Amino acid sequence: MKILITGGSGSGKSAFAEDTVLSLGEGKRIYLATMYPYDQESYKRIDRHRAMRSGKGFETRECYLDAGSLDLPENAIVLLECMSNLAANEMFMPEGAGDQTAEKITEDIQKLSQKVRHLVIVTNEIFSEAAIYEGDTRAYQQTLGTINRNLAAMCDACYEVVYGIPIPLKGGAA
Repeated sequence: MKILITGGSGSGKSAFAEDTVLSLGEGKRIYLATMYPYDQESYKRIDRHRAMRSGKGFETRECYLDAGSLDLPENAIVLLECMSNLAANEMFMPEGAGDQTAEKITEDIQKLSQKVRHLVIVTNEIFSEAAIYEGDTRAYQQTLGTINRNLAAMCDACYEVVYGIPIPLKGGAA
């Protein structure tokens, strides 16, 4: 099963994603951490997420680029957090996919989902702001939008989490 979970910053999507993984039965739980730690704030966010997962049986693996090449056990239940970080890494890291990020990530997620029993993907809803962006920021928004649409099409269920409340958008419980 492939599940996509989206929501704004602080919406509760990470907690819902972890609960979703726990509800998918027994198996090796792997957390694919995509945030590349580049400053004190990112280290604080990483520490907060590690604390949230504590005691839930997750094995954490860093995955900054090339998610499709990971060697994972076929019975694994994988939580990839977060697509917006992975997209930024692929777009802007020198060894990343650059202009081909949407295609690369879509292909990588297809490969990844074929290797494991369940895949839960967290992404961010960044499209509600009234601000108008240009340049790299606008290109990033467009790329993440393409990736999110591709993922929604390939996933069995999609949820948006608003104020800690998961709203089913596709599949899942109503």
